[in-house]
Amino acid sequence: MTDLRRAIAIRSALLPDLGDPSDEGALLQLLRLLYATGRLDLPLGRLFEGHVDALQIVRRYGTPRQRDDVVAIVAGSGALGVWNADLAGEPLRLADNRLTGGKSFASGAGVLSHALVTVDAEGGRQLLLLDLARTTPAVDRSFWHVTGMQRSETHVVRWFDAPISDHDPIGAPGDYVCEPWFSGGALRFAAVQAGGVAALLDHTTAHLVAAGRADDPHQKGRLAALYGLAEAAAGAVRTAAAGWFGAPASRLPLVAAARAAVYAAGGQAIELAEQAVGVQSLFVGHPLAAVITDLSVYLRQPSPDAQRMQVGAALAAGNLKASL
Repeated sequence: MTDLRRAIAIRSALLPDLGDPSDEGALLQLLRLLYATGRLDLPLGRLFEGHVDALQIVRRYGTPRQRDDVVAIVAGSGALGVWNADLAGEPLRLADNRLTGGKSFASGAGVLSHALVTVDAEGGRQLLLLDLARTTPAVDRSFWHVTGMQRSETHVVRWFDAPISDHDPIGAPGDYVCEPWFSGGALRFAAVQAGGVAALLDHTTAHLVAAGRADDPHQKGRLAALYGLAEAAAGAVRTAAAGWFGAPASRLPLVAAARAAVYAAGGQAIELAEQAVGVQSLFVGHPLAAVITDLSVYLRQPSPDAQRMQVGAALAAGNLKASL
């Protein structure tokens, strides 16, 4: 078992529930666990968030037997993930219970024990829960050459006429993209990213205190600004969590607002941390270097402009209001 899989198993034991949170308190408990994981280790946070996503999907759409299966997987220290991005020119296809094709951006390839993958089917995207020891893909590690998040093991995977069982399909075609779960799930990774912003504050503060530079008035100002950004990111996630069980029309705009707020705070916090610590923040052995590069990559989730547009549209329609 890899260190990352072991760490996912340890975090799984802290989950309030393996399925969708039933109320605001349970949702906040989950988001705080994701936040704390991102604050500790962003690649681990990325994989743990995917693990939680997969668990919730199976518990939501699976049969009783399949729901029992994921309980057993977790009890056996397994780790799950969701691989949805089609490999260009080689989309994953299912014919006569055999898989051919690939997935790109498959986080945790070589780490996970099980993966939820999507294939096109009549009626929409079909989910399959694959035991990767039984239906093992070829892992292409030549793809993931990035400055950050290298430890997330995000690779290209391919199957070549690989058999699956009748028990592998989860739910019905189209279930995967059902709202509000599909877009609303972004709140989980926003919580991990917000933890990364807090980690920038933590490591910058520790460096300045250890170097005897924390009393410099300019550095005090930077620390205050970093604190404000960390609180803005966390606060946006809290606000979205508080509204998730409220008016349906405001649910997804609040998640979009959280994504936009964390994105903006993260970019500014990276710049401030680099200003405060200087070139030492980019030395490979410095704790800040990993957080800066990991968060820089992780913040690049798709469609940031679309999130702001969704927030603006909700405000214009009266579905979203600023409040205290």
